[in-house]
Amino acid sequence: MKQKFTFKIDKSQGILKLSEAAEADPGTFITVHEETYDLEEMKEAALHGQSNFIEKMRRRNLFPPFDLAAKLFDAALNMFGDDPSDGTIVEYEDIDSLPLSDHEAIHFGHLTDDEEDVEIEDILKDDPDDLSEDDIKEIDSDDDTPRFETDDDSEHEN
Repeated sequence: MKQKFTFKIDKSQGILKLSEAAEADPGTFITVHEETYDLEEMKEAALHGQSNFIEKMRRRNLFPPFDLAAKLFDAALNMFGDDPSDGTIVEYEDIDSLPLSDHEAIHFGHLTDDEEDVEIEDILKDDPDDLSEDDIKEIDSDDDTPRFETDDDSEHEN
């Protein structure tokens, strides 16, 4: 899901607003939540580091994952920096934060040099040399017949 997080500074009231907008249709964002913070308190938290800022920013109704929280911290730090601005926008897509599985890496062509392309037919091919006659006898040696005991103490009738 694509999201936009907008920081806006209201100097007259001394507040920092953080708005969360989600993409409803491609290119169309709808504000879904807004949090208000004390501007000086958030500036102070940003100066004390990322973990302090994230702790002050997170609330019950706005609790971004760490990768997003780190992006918000960087944006706020730049906004509060040497050339302060009255706001900034952070764009975020949650799919980008997920690590690629091996299957997806192969599908998207992210193979490393030491990996090789494996055909599905090669994986599914039955190789009779994999199992010896002794292996097959060992697998078949156990009796797989289910055993039931008559000591059933359940409340229903048998």
